[in-house]
Amino acid sequence: LKSGIDILVGTPGRIKDHIQNSKLELSSVKHVVLDEVDHMLDMGFAEQVEEILGFAYNKGSENNPQTLLFSATCPRWVYDVAKKYMKDDYEQIDLIGKKTQRTATTVEHLAIQCRSSQRAGVLGDIIQVYSGSRGRTIVFCETKKEANELAMNASLKQDAQSLHGDIPQKQREITLKGFRNGVFEVLIATNVAARGLDIPEVDLVIQCSPPK
Repeated sequence: LKSGIDILVGTPGRIKDHIQNSKLELSSVKHVVLDEVDHMLDMGFAEQVEEILGFAYNKGSENNPQTLLFSATCPRWVYDVAKKYMKDDYEQIDLIGKKTQRTATTVEHLAIQCRSSQRAGVLGDIIQVYSGSRGRTIVFCETKKEANELAMNASLKQDAQSLHGDIPQKQREITLKGFRNGVFEVLIATNVAARGLDIPEVDLVIQCSPPK
């Protein structure tokens, strides 16, 4: 930062820290990108984002940075909030349109009904059939407790580890590295793993229950 950079990628909290500590100066910013804007503005970051942008934008100025907003979903409120940061003649690019099929056509979707008490055993069988002995599987649970219990359940025939918000960042990185390298085959996670993970060749993704 001290020697000057072209692109800064950061979370709102950390960027704000650097501004407050006089380590970051945004008056000459030419482009501003908000990624996952629906979550960014929905998760209580809106205030922080607005404060940060205040350092780069002058109200009514024609020389404000070009603003780009990326989002997997765009509810009406996202556009309403976006108007604060964008010029009146902004362009909207929709890569989905009115299509109902929003997932890859090469992915098969199955729904399997079973009792909660039988779930670990059923999961083990499904993983064996659809992922094989060395394939990678991600299992999503609603709660941290559920993820821990499933990872340690003896009915699950495969090596499994859990990933959730209570696990320290350093351990999370070790777990993800082990999963990528094939040290264990099954990652049981809460939605902490749902966004932005780069894991190649995952053969199977299981939702333990419909997401709330």
